Amino acid sequence: MTEIMGRKVQHRSESKLKLLRRLFFLTFGAILMAVGLEIFLIPNKVIDGGITGISIMLSHITGWSLGVFLFILNLPFFFMGYKQIGKTFAFSTLYGIVVLSVATVFLHPVPSLTNDVLLATVFGGITIGVGVGIVIRTGGSLDGTEILAILVNQKIPFSVGETIMFLNLFILGAAGFVFGWDRAMYSLIAYFIAYKTIDVVIQGLDESKSVWIISENYQEIGDAILARLGRGVTYLNGEGAYTGDDKRVIFCVITRLEEAKLKSIIEDHDPSAFLAVAGINEVRGGRFKKKDIH
Repeated sequence: MTEIMGRKVQHRSESKLKLLRRLFFLTFGAILMAVGLEIFLIPNKVIDGGITGISIMLSHITGWSLGVFLFILNLPFFFMGYKQIGKTFAFSTLYGIVVLSVATVFLHPVPSLTNDVLLATVFGGITIGVGVGIVIRTGGSLDGTEILAILVNQKIPFSVGETIMFLNLFILGAAGFVFGWDRAMYSLIAYFIAYKTIDVVIQGLDESKSVWIISENYQEIGDAILARLGRGVTYLNGEGAYTGDDKRVIFCVITRLEEAKLKSIIEDHDPSAFLAVAGINEVRGGRFKKKDIH
């Protein structure tokens, strides 16, 4: 009985620690996005995409606080996310948006760090990308456009990424009428930088890759990968459709930084070996270790 009670206490402590960690990263990511907006982009009349971009333009036109529009326009998507995607995601999103809205209010009086539009565009895009990436990895979102794209994707023949890009083209195009076409082009650059930075934050600099190798010297190549890369390999049985010959296929998972070394190993043992490399969004379990902030 004592042991069972001890396990329950430990489980509760781990749950509280996990919740505090989630709240910390959601808060940190939302504040980073607010910094990118209020310290870099908005003072230089450059916008971000999605609901955030619409909010910036409405704030400029009406003179109302940006935080008000961020909260009001994203609120309907919270309810959509709650019903369709899940309670944890929805409340993480709501918390992140509230922090973002409040942070933009407090940061609005702070002067911009630079009046150079290009510098503001680059560093604003990077800061926003890091912030949004952290929130997404923590299980939330800071823009209702992503939720809308996920829900609409079930009814239209376009991917989530294509839907978001299509919506943002209209939003960033509208910036040309509000702030001028040069600022619209800077906004497009900021959005692209933020988009790529989000990928880096979510996938990590050591992005994982799956590797498939077909070679007569599979044993030597597999042993070399184990010895020189320290990566586990799996041997699969295959059959050539054209020749009908039995083949041994090597499968392994590496990081992007190990790709060049892997190719060197294959070149040393069988220059004519078949090699296929593909990106992987997530790897769990086994001997493969990859850092995550969850």
